[in-house]
Parts: sequence; C-alpha cells; structure tokens
Amino acid sequence: MRAGTAMLAAILVSAALVCGCGGSGGGGSTPPTQNQTAPPSVTTFTNAALQNGAVMAALGFSTPGSVIHYTLDGSAPTASSQIYDAPFLVASNLTVKAIAIAPGDTASTVTSQSFTPAIASGALVWSEDFNNATASNALPNSAFWTYDTGTNCCGNNELETYCAAGASAAPCDPANPNAYADTAGILHIVARKPTAAAVYTSARLKSQGLFSFQYGRIEARMKLPEGQGMWPAFWLLGDNITAISWPACGELDVMEHINGSNPQNEGFDWVAGSIHGTNLNGTAQFHPAGFSAADWHTYGMIWTKGQIQFYVDAPANVYATYTPSTQAGIWPFDDGPQFIILNLAVGGDWPGPPDATTIFPSEVLVDYVHVYAN
Repeated sequence: MRAGTAMLAAILVSAALVCGCGGSGGGGSTPPTQNQTAPPSVTTFTNAALQNGAVMAALGFSTPGSVIHYTLDGSAPTASSQIYDAPFLVASNLTVKAIAIAPGDTASTVTSQSFTPAIASGALVWSEDFNNATASNALPNSAFWTYDTGTNCCGNNELETYCAAGASAAPCDPANPNAYADTAGILHIVARKPTAAAVYTSARLKSQGLFSFQYGRIEARMKLPEGQGMWPAFWLLGDNITAISWPACGELDVMEHINGSNPQNEGFDWVAGSIHGTNLNGTAQFHPAGFSAADWHTYGMIWTKGQIQFYVDAPANVYATYTPSTQAGIWPFDDGPQFIILNLAVGGDWPGPPDATTIFPSEVLVDYVHVYAN
C-alpha cells in the first residue's frame, strides 16, 4: 500500500520545565541574545492494551511552536533527528533523549530519561483483541484507532470511499458501518457497493497519533476476501510521515493480498510481505501448496535493528528477510517508531477493478493484533 477514548489512565513522570532566557547586551549596537527553547518533557502512561510492564511514552513541550527531535538509542539528538509526532511503546531497555527547537530561539538543553522494564523476550506487550462486551456490534476502540477517509484518499487510483466510524455523509452509511467489532470479538472491515453504480465504500483503520512502536514482533490473525479487485493489507508507516512524507518515512507491509486464486495470479493463492523506502523496494510472496488466504492465518513481522523478517502462522516460519546490506536505497527502519494500518481497498493500480464475479459486501476479519518484545 502507499501512504497518502476509553480514557487513558496516565501516570505522569514529567520534569519541571524552565525557559532559560538570554539577556540583552549593554550597548545599543549589541543585538539581544536569543531565548533558549524550554526543554521537552517525558510523560508515561499505561492502558488496558499494555502488558507485562510495557508503557507508552509521550514527549511534550512548553514553548509554543517548538518542534521536538528525539532518539531512542542514547545518542545525542540534533535538528536532523526523528521529529516527535505520537506516543510510542516502551517495551525494552532504552534511553530517550530529546531537544525542542522553536523559531527564533536556540535549541533547548537535552532531556534524557532511561527505561529499564526488563521485559522477557517474546512477552506480549500490546494487545488489541477487539473485545466487545455488548450484545450488539460495536465500533472499533477509538483509544487505538482513527481513520483515513475520502475517495482515493491515499493514492493507487483506488475506487472506494473510505468511511470513518459513524460517518453519515453519502456514500457512507452509519447503519451499515465499514468497520465494527462483533459480539465474538472479531473486527470486520467491510467493502460495500451501496448503489448499482460503480460506487464502493470501505474502511482504513490506523493507530497514527495513538500508538506506535519500534522493534519487536507484530502479528495479526486474519481471514481475507477472495475476489477480483479486493486488496486487503496489514502494514505500518513511520510516525514521521507528516514531516518527511512517503517513502522517506518507510513502509512495512506485513501482509498484502489481491484478487485471490485466479489465472492472473498464476493459479495459486498467495500473500506478500514488502518493505519500501527512498529508492528501496523489496517484496516476497508466500504461496505453499494448498495455501488459501480465505482461511484463518497469522501474518507477522519480526523487527530488529537492521533487519526485517516476515512470517506466516509461526515466528519460526520466516519466508523473507531484509537487511540494509541486501537492499539498495535508504534504509529508514532504524529511524523511529511506526504506526499500524488495517484496510481493505477496492480496485487500484495493482488488483484492477472489481468485475461481475466480485461479491459485495466483502470483508476482512481480524481476530487480534499483538505486539511482542524482542
């Protein structure tokens, strides 16, 4: 793919902020010294999705208009370091270092905070199980998910209009939502054809601004549609996409699938795992004998420093491995956290449009999305 609350219980761990201000010179010909931007704060919080001692970390500023640059490897942050855009998972021993820079001011002093959660390798640290304790279908949890919306919102010449939860402007219909959790705790992402004309609706859920992580193992248990023009995906984009755009932010496609088993796909069914960055592209297909994407499968990625691996059904079943030394282009996957996307596109450059054989409504089912510590 290409880019385009239940209340959180907060445990504040922030330091007092002091703006260091320079004085003016003693003579009329001496220009005033710039003010120094106030240093960032570090705030941690927990919520029901976090497990085994993991926390979320948020960075804040007190100088209006300032931008926070940060690192997670203990190195000194600079104006070219990752720009802070969203809370991120802390599930390993790391040191956050951050500076704030405001227009007309000098950079702040460095804020530094170390975390030593000592979480066991393989421990579950974030869990979205789409739990629904009500007696009817429910909208996805707004503490974890927001939405991309609109017609061809995100490139690829897709045909669907993406609808947010509860959207009522045509062709979206709140009585027939494109994303909901059923009473068994299964997320449905539904592509619909609400009129006889070539009008389609669907949903694209994302955790942007709410949850992101760097390094670990992520997987989702999913059941996919098989039909011409269907394009489901489970993928990630860099938090810094708003600052440096795509593809520089990096894209990790844990699972993509188009159309199903048909002659266009050489008569066998498959899924693909891909990585994308500036002048960097790598894609591998998974298609063992007898594989059907219409069955339940677990699609996963193991993310460590300098390496991305994709697997199906078990972490030992790795079918693709990527490193900076095996890929041309700029490797962006050690630069900072990424957020999660779950979507079902209709049509687009890759699958082509639906045809008379395509069934509507058609849906992706998601049992869970889990993140584990490395």
